[in-house]
Amino acid sequence: MALPAWSIHVVNAGMLDLSSELPVASPVDPLTTILRGLRFEGVEYGRCRMSGDWGYLFTAQAAETRFHFVTEKGCWLRASGGNWTRLAPGDAILVPRGAEHALASAPDVPLRPFPRWECRSVCDDVFDFQSGGDEDATLLFCGSMRVSLDPLHPLLSMMPELMRADEMLLKEPAIPHLLEAMNAEMCLSRIGAGGILARLADVLAAKIIRAWIEHGCGDGKGWIAAMRDPDLGRVLAAVHATPERDWTVPELAKLMGASRSGFAAKFAAVVGETPARYVAQVRMHQARQWLSRDHIRVSEAARRLGFESEATFSRAFKRIIGAPPVQFRTKIAATLADRYAWDRSTAPSGT
Repeated sequence: MALPAWSIHVVNAGMLDLSSELPVASPVDPLTTILRGLRFEGVEYGRCRMSGDWGYLFTAQAAETRFHFVTEKGCWLRASGGNWTRLAPGDAILVPRGAEHALASAPDVPLRPFPRWECRSVCDDVFDFQSGGDEDATLLFCGSMRVSLDPLHPLLSMMPELMRADEMLLKEPAIPHLLEAMNAEMCLSRIGAGGILARLADVLAAKIIRAWIEHGCGDGKGWIAAMRDPDLGRVLAAVHATPERDWTVPELAKLMGASRSGFAAKFAAVVGETPARYVAQVRMHQARQWLSRDHIRVSEAARRLGFESEATFSRAFKRIIGAPPVQFRTKIAATLADRYAWDRSTAPSGT
């Protein structure tokens, strides 16, 4: 029987989740603190071999990150509304916010949705998809993951729709070795390959993101500039490390070692938000993560954030997110139901 939607490999979070071990005023630089708290959950993996003429469309999947690692022959990539780009063996693509994109053997090949139901098991939670024969095939290692950060986190919202590892190779010399190790695990089909691939993918994604932060993320203004500032970065890292704490401006100013007025002026000038507004956004984005990822009750989210009542929390949530928490949970349930219905409707009968 064909397997349903890529339930390929799920890894418990934790490999990069070291944030709880760090003190608020850690001497480690703030960007490292944020990256240490970056986790990838619910990872799905697939080895894809395609030959002849083929073209697959990967529709947008909000709140999930997709990746494709090209190991043999190469193919063509098109971002949503963009031009076709040639991918060579050794290329790695990270799609931070799950934007729509397409992969094909040539730019003029007709596209169809990727047939996830046709994946078959090859070993230890690694699945295989094959289209066409074995000769002259393009070999890809593909998957999707849920990032621990909220989709509206400044780090994710600033990233481009597509990030190519080949642009980072000179700055991150370990990336080619990680790709080689992943390719070796796929080809050997040994026991435990799924778990090893999961951890290699975690590290590779984090390295691509780190290289982008350090070397290619814009003009040095806004959130990244604040994170690189020794004083403001320490403040932002503290807020993101403990979003359940209702930070006040005097507390943050003390953490920065400045007067209240001096801190507020510098924060607004560099970050583009007042400290109070920024703290409120971080807290409500954390609440949205709890509601959607952990499926906690609205009352529990209100309690964790220290609100006196559920009604007060709901008003604050709506002011920041744009919808009350109950309505937001309803939207999540409807989205999941639609996705399940789509998978069922597109799968061949009998699967």
